[in-house]
This record gives sequence, C-alpha cells and structure tokens, in this order.
Amino acid sequence: LTIVCIVGGGPAGFYTAQHLVKTRPDVQVDIYERLPVPFGLVRFGVAPDHPEVKNVMNTFTQTAQHARCSFHGNVSVGKDVTVQELQEAYHAVVLSYGAEGNRTLGVPGEDLAGVHSAKDFVGWYNGLPTNRDLRPDLRCETAVILGQGNVALDVARILLSPVDILKNTDITQPALDTLAESSVRRVLIVGRRGPLQLACTIKELREMVNLPGTRPEMEASDFECIAKMLKVLPRPRKRLTELLLKVAVETPEETELERRNSAKRAWGFRFFRSPVEILPSDDLTRAAGIRLAVNRLEGEGEDVWAVTTGEVEDVECGLVISSIGYKSLPIDPAVPFDPRKHIIPNTMGRVQKCAGLYCSGWVKRGPTGVIATTMNDSFDTARTLLHDMDEGTLDISTVKPGSAGVTTILEKRGVKPVLFSDWEKIDSEESKRGEGRGKPREKLLDVGEMLKVAWT
Repeated sequence: LTIVCIVGGGPAGFYTAQHLVKTRPDVQVDIYERLPVPFGLVRFGVAPDHPEVKNVMNTFTQTAQHARCSFHGNVSVGKDVTVQELQEAYHAVVLSYGAEGNRTLGVPGEDLAGVHSAKDFVGWYNGLPTNRDLRPDLRCETAVILGQGNVALDVARILLSPVDILKNTDITQPALDTLAESSVRRVLIVGRRGPLQLACTIKELREMVNLPGTRPEMEASDFECIAKMLKVLPRPRKRLTELLLKVAVETPEETELERRNSAKRAWGFRFFRSPVEILPSDDLTRAAGIRLAVNRLEGEGEDVWAVTTGEVEDVECGLVISSIGYKSLPIDPAVPFDPRKHIIPNTMGRVQKCAGLYCSGWVKRGPTGVIATTMNDSFDTARTLLHDMDEGTLDISTVKPGSAGVTTILEKRGVKPVLFSDWEKIDSEESKRGEGRGKPREKLLDVGEMLKVAWT
C-alpha cells in the first residue's frame, strides 16, 4: 500500500484525495487540516446565498468516508508537526493548504478602522473563527470596494441584500444582526482598468443587476466607445460586456424603471481608478473617505495596463473593503517558496528539488479561478503523483508508518486530532441550531466550542 498525506482539507485537498483513492486501489490517503472542520473555502469562502455551490461538500464527504481515506482536523502542519516529519511517515506529501494571506494595498491609511480585506470580511460573515471578532462598523452610507472580481461582488451583494433573503442562509447570526442594523445605502466597486477588463463572471453580474431593492448607478462616460468594440470580443467577454452596457447606458423599460425608482439602495462600478490614500476622520481614528487616482489605459487588447493621469478624486465613505486578491504563505522552512509569486515553485505539481513532495490548488498556481479550476488542477497533481509511482521516480519500496507515526508525535505534543466522525457531531449540532432559526445550519464560531462538541 502506498500511503499519501495531504495538507489542507479544502477543495484542493479533497479533490486530490478523491482522484487518488478512486483511481488506485493500492493508495491510502490521510488529509490533515488545521481547523477542526473540513471543506476550507467551500465552508468559509462561498457566499451564504450560493447554497448550490456548497453541494460539492457531499462529494467531499463521500471521499472522507472512503475506506482508504481519513481526515485529521485540528492539526496545524508546520507547528504541531513538520513537513519533514510527514515525509518520514508517508511515501508522498501533497501541500494543498490554499492562500490564507492578504495582498495589501500599500497606501497610507490602510490600517485605519473601517478598512478591511475582503478575505476577512467574507470570513466574518461566513463564520471563520479567526475573523469572528471583526465587528465591521456599518453605520456609514457609502462603502467602497477595491477590486471587481467575484469576491468583490459577493461582498457588495451581502452588504446590499435585504435581510429577508439572507436570514434563511447559513450566514452567521452575529453578521445577520449587524447587517440588519446597517446604514450602508450605496456601494461603489472600483477597478483600475476599464469595462472590458471587468474581472467578475456574468453570473455574479446578473445577480447584482437583479438584486431586489437596489438600482445601478454608473458613469456613462466610462462606456464611451465600448459598444463598437463588441464585435471583436471573444464570446464570454462579449456577453458580459453586453449585459454591462444594457445596465449602464441603455434606457430601461417601464417595469425596470419603476423598480429602479423605488429602490432604496444603489451600487455601481467605478472604472479607471486606483487607490492613493484612505482619508481619515477629523479625529484621525477611522476611515472617512478615499482618494482615487484617475487612470487611462495603454496597450492593446487583453494586455492593457492602467497609467495614472495625475488627476485625483475624493470619495466620502466610512467603509473600505479591499478585494485585490488572496496570497499563499510559506508553511515550513523546509519547503521552497517563491516570495514574489507567493506559490510553491513546482513543475506539474512536483515541488522543485524535493522528491516525494507535491502541491495542488492555490498554493500551486496562485489564487485564481473557481472551484472547478481547483478540481482540474488537483486531478492533474494526483495524476503526476501516480505517474511517478508507476515510473519508479517516487520511492514506494519501504514500509511507512503513516498516521500511526504522526499520531504518536502529536500525542507527545499534546495535540488531539478531530476525526471525520467527530466533525459529523459538529455538523449535526450546527444543523440542529439552524433548524430553530429556519437556516440550513448555525455555524459554531469558536474552535474551543467545536472541540467540545466533537469530543463529547
């Protein structure tokens, strides 16, 4: 039996495990996860109002319950056990631990109260234990989101959604209570380039357009010359741009006009703008506005870039959320890491100069794409590993202790893993708490509480 260890219990880890155990009867997989609960960004990243995207948890559960797969939560690799110790216990180790860092804006005022990363804000409303104390102040009228990808639109949608829509989702109760009291009436979604470089998908844009109680507010001047570019655009980009033009510049029909006129909340894209500085309140304690540089574009086609014109504009706002990307962090000094690209240097998932070490997901390719992208990427890494087994470049000749060896190390260090059957107790407790509120689940927000439920 070849035994493989996977570090990270999110989509990359589970898809890698799925491919290995389904393809080969001679492979056994152990998944190690830092939190007591599995599924990573499917649980903590996917928006509460996208339950259909979370159905993939059923697939992951099937993998975790497979006879040759086991889950070990509450184990922090790099701290509780080193990567080298895992390599001694397993024939192969796959690093699939994702991207838990934030890309920073690098502008003055970034550390003022009222400025948050989208990653932390999303973690707050989705119940990530490290973000439970975020307590964003939503007593302002205007929020500015920097970045125009799907995460930015998730945040905008959650800020502007009627609470009646959210109250039947798995959003956390503290977040729901805060949003119910929110004064935010206007959300501006800012990007440094133009409408043709908009980074979100058409599904997310359509949800924004159809959000009850809201109306779009765009600057018509941002869309000059866009219509005549349509015919040369590739089809997905063309469809996205057509919808954007329809919303931004076409005169709406009567029912849509009525809907917009009765809307109490507004949202809009602001293009050709880059943050220069977060402007503080009079007492210098919190954000009161943002200074944006006005850009123009240079270059051709997909490869255009933004160049500042020297002009700036100030926007009053009490909340700034930066959604400019996640980034992976190094896990262990023994593992090579590219500090510029924020990935583990690899060839087709083989970690460079480290026999028996592999990677998949965001730590392999950077934090881009949707869950399906990570699925394909993880299957690729699993194929690479199986290929190395068959070619003899992965040494599987020795007997390895696997989880038995790791459990001994963890016991000595006072670490007790949470098994998948323990997680099922947490799962059932969350579902029970949700039932009373008409929600699919009420997530436990505290690691201590998770462990208490898991081990009773």
